[in-house]
Amino acid sequence: MKFGVFDHMDRNGSDLRSQYEDRLRLAEAYDRAGFHAYHVAEHHSTPLGCSPSPSVLLSAIAQRTKRLRFGPLVYTLSLYHPLRLYEEICMLDQMSGGRLELGIGRGISPIELGFYGVDMARAQGMYTEATDILLKAFAGERIDFAGEHFSFRDVPIEIRPLQQPHPPLWLGVTRPEGTAWAAQHRVNIVSNGRAEQVQKVASEYRRHWQAFAPDDAPMPLIGMSRHIVVADDAREAFAIGARAYAKWHASLMFLWRAHGSVPATLSFPEDFAEAVEAGYAVVGTPEAVRDTLRQQIETSGVSYLLCRMAFGDLSHAESLRSVELFSAGVMPAFEHQRTAA
Repeated sequence: MKFGVFDHMDRNGSDLRSQYEDRLRLAEAYDRAGFHAYHVAEHHSTPLGCSPSPSVLLSAIAQRTKRLRFGPLVYTLSLYHPLRLYEEICMLDQMSGGRLELGIGRGISPIELGFYGVDMARAQGMYTEATDILLKAFAGERIDFAGEHFSFRDVPIEIRPLQQPHPPLWLGVTRPEGTAWAAQHRVNIVSNGRAEQVQKVASEYRRHWQAFAPDDAPMPLIGMSRHIVVADDAREAFAIGARAYAKWHASLMFLWRAHGSVPATLSFPEDFAEAVEAGYAVVGTPEAVRDTLRQQIETSGVSYLLCRMAFGDLSHAESLRSVELFSAGVMPAFEHQRTAA
């Protein structure tokens, strides 16, 4: 069992310079606490995401941390030229000493893609071609490609990532039928939802993994994310979480509501008490959080928990206190599972 951090980098109400600095200070805390990796989302023209260029933030995190791994979850491939992105990936991996975790995806919001002139109907094809190009670039000395969306000939591959053949890959998977490609290509996955829903994804991934993987190959990580607030008092933790979750959820829905639509694949309740009841948010004392997570992890079958430790209008002090209590009172209880993972 391993623990990581997922961050939308949603607006918290402070000025951006302060927010960025606070996130870098939190990254230092994650590093000290022993979290496996920090994963940041990519969003555009929405308060849900103030890290529209993940590489910029991650390059700063590389300089402020020593052991913490990090990466986008995900790079929205339909918004990049894959050769340009390949070079950014190589630079980040080299400059961090091989700590990059490479999340890739199509993009979840047709509104955000539309701002950049990308039709959602074309996005899947662009994502598929870009993924193919990245994998070819990691594997070859030169690359040729002729597709519907990208085309080039005899391009020299001059730089490489430090991790060979490439940094660990990550995908977001919402349905069990989306696990086959990930298992075949040894890709780590993250799934959101109730623990029972995540279990279906995890079980199907393991079934495909057994069919595709060599006998001695270590299984990639299977993860899920949860909003986490830990405090010395349960009522305090709930009050803090409810306040911050309301702001985060408003940011989550900002563009959808502005355009009179709803997301097809997001199921976070608006009411915080419902989110806690459904297991999307876990709040309370270290002991309560530990026990709730143990039950959810056993039910879901995941090997990786991504903690949302900074969201909504949580102050730096509130997030830092959660990190400190979580690392001291929750993570040690899973140490034997972390070693096995």
